[in-house]
Amino acid sequence: MLGRSEEPLATAYDLAMLDLDGVVYVGGDAVPGAPEHLADAREAGMRLAFITNNASRPPGRVAEHLRELGIEAEEKDVVTSAQAAARVLADRLGSGARVVLLGASGLETALAEEGLVPVPVGDEDAKAVVTGYGPDVLWRDIMRAAVRVREGLWWVASNTDMTIPTAYGVAPGHGVLVETIRAFSGVDPVVAGKPERPLLDETIRRVGGDRPLMVGDRLDTDIEGATKVGIDSLLVLTGVTGLAELVAARPEERPTYVAADLAGLHEVHPAPETGEGKASLGGWTADVRSGRLTVEGDGSADDWWRVVASAAWQHLDAAGEPVSVDGVEPPLP
Repeated sequence: MLGRSEEPLATAYDLAMLDLDGVVYVGGDAVPGAPEHLADAREAGMRLAFITNNASRPPGRVAEHLRELGIEAEEKDVVTSAQAAARVLADRLGSGARVVLLGASGLETALAEEGLVPVPVGDEDAKAVVTGYGPDVLWRDIMRAAVRVREGLWWVASNTDMTIPTAYGVAPGHGVLVETIRAFSGVDPVVAGKPERPLLDETIRRVGGDRPLMVGDRLDTDIEGATKVGIDSLLVLTGVTGLAELVAARPEERPTYVAADLAGLHEVHPAPETGEGKASLGGWTADVRSGRLTVEGDGSADDWWRVVASAAWQHLDAAGEPVSVDGVEPPLP
């Protein structure tokens, strides 16, 4: 069930590990209020790390984009799955190792920073292959890499995200390529990005912090990643997770805290009173009757989400199936 914090999260934790798309920005625009909320968190003494599974852009370019949106960010504040993948490779192979690169400039830069040597797919002295999102990766190189992986070449993947947001809509992500190579080769890669732990470990190593908090909008990457590492998490509802996804969250996908947006960093987080399929908090009561969720009362939007999640998860754990949310409308923030 949800956790409780009697002080604002920005002072209860000393590091916020912030997912980007859906948390800090959506498309090319900042999430409303995000620059102000993040500036206030820094003022309260919280370190900010901006982390992304997208391996295509170097950290400096990500930081530049954030500054264009009015968010204070330096290159050292950004940690990518490309950097995490390069760390995994360097820890096993050592500096100077030759690594087949299937990806974009962000992955190439990360390899070079760790002293690794990116090489073409046909290089017979390569000790591994690393793959990441890259719109210009050629199919002939994918085919050759898949054959080499099947023949035993060690494979590290930056992430397994099945989709990626683009200017023309949601498109296939690097996870589609991973599934293609996996299906052909019968080999599972070492995955560096969320929900696996290398990216979160790399973030803490680079940015520091004794009490980290993962802040994300995706249950299956951001929140599950925090669970795997054993740290607390804040789910914000400015991205891909909506009511249907939240009520169906598996135990490992359940956040410690829930808030409508990044204003949740500056709030205390009470936990609902629960029992017999009900949850009550701040004027709201959520109940599950015959598998259907009902919500009554009045109060803050954040408390509405908290009681809904708590009641729905009780039912899911007991009945083994999600509640029906037909006719249930979340309140406006």
